Formats: sequence, C-alpha cells, structure tokens
Amino acid sequence: MNNLNGKVIIVTGGNGLIGKSIVDRIKTAEAICINADLHSINTDDLSSIYCDITDPNSIANTVDLVLSKYGKIDGLVNNAYPRTSDWGEKFENISIDSWKNNVDMQLNSIFVFCQKVLPYMRICNSGSIVNIGSIYGSVGPDFNVYDNTNLTMPAAYSAIKGGIINFSKYLASYYGKNNIRVNCVSPGGIFDHQPIEFVRNYESKVPMKRMGKPDDISPAVAFLLSDDSSYITGQNVIIDGGWTAI
Repeated sequence: MNNLNGKVIIVTGGNGLIGKSIVDRIKTAEAICINADLHSINTDDLSSIYCDITDPNSIANTVDLVLSKYGKIDGLVNNAYPRTSDWGEKFENISIDSWKNNVDMQLNSIFVFCQKVLPYMRICNSGSIVNIGSIYGSVGPDFNVYDNTNLTMPAAYSAIKGGIINFSKYLASYYGKNNIRVNCVSPGGIFDHQPIEFVRNYESKVPMKRMGKPDDISPAVAFLLSDDSSYITGQNVIIDGGWTAI
C-alpha cells in the first residue's frame, strides 16, 4: 500500500463508479482526501465538497477552500466525467453544439482545474496530478463489441481522452523542473451492468476474459500520487486486461 500519510489530495467526481474506489483507496493510504463532486455537500473537514467542474468559479472556490483549510494541495485527480444528455449518439447524428459542449465540460474543465492548482504546487516545489484517460485515447475502438446492442462509443470521447493524455505530457514537461509530476491512468472497459451482449462481446476480446473493476484502477492512481513514483511523470498507465496488447 502506497503511503500518502498527510497529503492533501482533491479527487473530482468522487461519487462516481471509479471515483468512489479512488477516494477509498486514498483514504486507506492515510491521505486527507477531498471529494469534489457535483452531488456532494460541504463538510467541515472538506472530505466532501460541492464542485461543478464545468464552472470555473466553482473550481476556484474549491481550490480556495482547500487552501484556506489545509494550506496546501499535494495531489489532484481529474476523474469527473460530465456529459450532455445526448451522449452516446452515433457519429452522423452528433450536433456541433453537442460536440463543443462535451469538449468544454470534460477537456476544458481539466485545463481550468490544473491551471488553478499548479501555481500552489509550484510554490511548494512538489505535487502530483493524475488525469483519468482511457484506452480509447490511445487506440481506436473495436465497434464489433457493440453488435446486437444499442450502445456505441461516442466520438467526442476519443478526442477528449486523447487530448487529456497529450495535455498531461505537456504539463509533465512544463512543470518537471518544479518537481511536479503529471501522469494519466487509462482504464479499459469497466463493468457497470451493461447489456449482457456487450459484456460477452467485450470479454471475448480481452486476454484476461473479463471487464475491469474500479478496484483494478484505484491502486495505480494511489501509486502515482505517492512518493513511490517520484521519478515517474508524463506517462500513460493503461489498465485494460491486455486489450491494447493485441
């Protein structure tokens, strides 16, 4: 177990499927974990805090509250995953407004959160940011896994996750001299009670023959936040049961 004792770490979207596992893992490693989520309410210790990552003012308020309470931010996990109500439309049906809105909510919000947090990490000459990417930020989708289902892989998802991965590399290069590390963790498919046909199709392709679980992802996030990864930056750690190996 990676030791995060005393580190102050913000996790966006900590009420979500993967977010809950990340928050639990970080707390188990004895960090001060702030769950910044649209569905959270503020607690005295800020372990839970309302934050709408699509609103720059809400992000700024979250950062200010954490700094006023703890005086530092050692880690940030950009995990929240907001999306429009038409998310999942097939490519030919996606409106330009929907495309713009999803890029703004997901990719641009990460830019804002990083921009608000990094100056304080620079002052401390330390810090670690972990951005949650996806295998589909690195490779194209296999649409065969959606056969006999009403699911598809949203086009904006590939653009956003690919952007997050390369943006992370940019930040790693820019802030390396300040002892600040920026990495990505890119999950493969995570089981979330999808239609049985999709699960069968997906698992038939994965070398490990199963979909991922949130607890497969959170240990890598905790590792990258910890001092055990003190010489790792600019990397994209893919956790996919071997999906991208074949």
